[in-house]
Amino acid sequence: MLVALLTTFKASRKEPLAALLERIHAAFLVSGDCEPLTRFAFSDSPSPGFVSSVDRVLKRHPKLGRFVSSAPMLPGGPLVRQISNGPGSAAPGEPAEFATLLAVAAGVPRSFPFHNIVIHFHTPAFGEALPISGPTGPTIPGVTVGDAWWVNGRTRSLSALTAVDADPGGKRLPAFPEAVAAILAACGRSVKIVQVPLPGISPTGASPRAAAAVNPEIARAVGDVVRSYRSRFAEILEHAALPHDLPAPLELLKTGLAETSGPKKPALARAFEPLGYDCRGGSGTFTLRRRTPGNLTVEIGLDVGTWSNLLLATFRVYGLGLKAILPMPVSKHALGGGQYPIGGPERWGKIVDNLAALVREFDHSFVPAIEEAAGPSPDWYKPES
Repeated sequence: MLVALLTTFKASRKEPLAALLERIHAAFLVSGDCEPLTRFAFSDSPSPGFVSSVDRVLKRHPKLGRFVSSAPMLPGGPLVRQISNGPGSAAPGEPAEFATLLAVAAGVPRSFPFHNIVIHFHTPAFGEALPISGPTGPTIPGVTVGDAWWVNGRTRSLSALTAVDADPGGKRLPAFPEAVAAILAACGRSVKIVQVPLPGISPTGASPRAAAAVNPEIARAVGDVVRSYRSRFAEILEHAALPHDLPAPLELLKTGLAETSGPKKPALARAFEPLGYDCRGGSGTFTLRRRTPGNLTVEIGLDVGTWSNLLLATFRVYGLGLKAILPMPVSKHALGGGQYPIGGPERWGKIVDNLAALVREFDHSFVPAIEEAAGPSPDWYKPES
């Protein structure tokens, strides 16, 4: 079974963009692999009134003129000028001297304040395109560096897409080829790895492992469990015995959203760590996660509002080839779902108490029902780590 791995690395804006690109490029060369194929896109702002970095670059590097094109970033959006050799550009797949790309990157953002920059490195060691739909078609493995404008300063990203041929009955995922492992090590500290299993697909074609596609009977059984719980939510809330009778969200919205709750993580940690959940996140989102004996991943997703003081909570169970999702209303008066006003620290504490009571009920009934319907997942399967 082919498993795609998207690894996100720590990327500091303190490191100049050109220095980061030079470091990654050198890692490809030192690894013993060949010169990487480099795909690039340097894009102007989609909004009028901004300086054209494309024009500035062409004055210094006129040879890049053959890579200039205009296209909307989204269907129906405004035309955006860019220097690119990606699919749909004026020169798709054509190479450019890396020294020239490095010189352009060295001018970002002072001389060339591009709105968005994406540079992707690929060699045969990373494998062929994966059947994961991207904005321009199948996704090509490799290392991607991003740099973009944002309201509070530029953002930086560094990620790698790889794939391994995994044994569903194995304990661990297979190791990367030496060249790939060396390049990933040069990228620095990883902060997140997302697994995307592709059942029924193997990089070597037909394989006994490829038969491990999603079982339609399991998918149907899991769907039946989810539909049953959604249809009985009022009954489930009563059984969960939520400790606080919080009002309907519309009543609270009438009083406004000026009050803030302050730090949210301490209350979450106190309520959910005793239930076996770890708590990660902040600044708008929190993720609470635990593993079951059958290697399923139980996850609570909390969006507490980056720009507003509102809560949206979901309960998810992940297994190999399956995903079961339930909404998490914070009271019987919020069964319609949607965002719930958090208010001040006192109300936030009550919301967390109610969520913990609901999770105890889900852990006692819903999760075992999903485990029974789905069966165990491989030891190595972790949707996100």
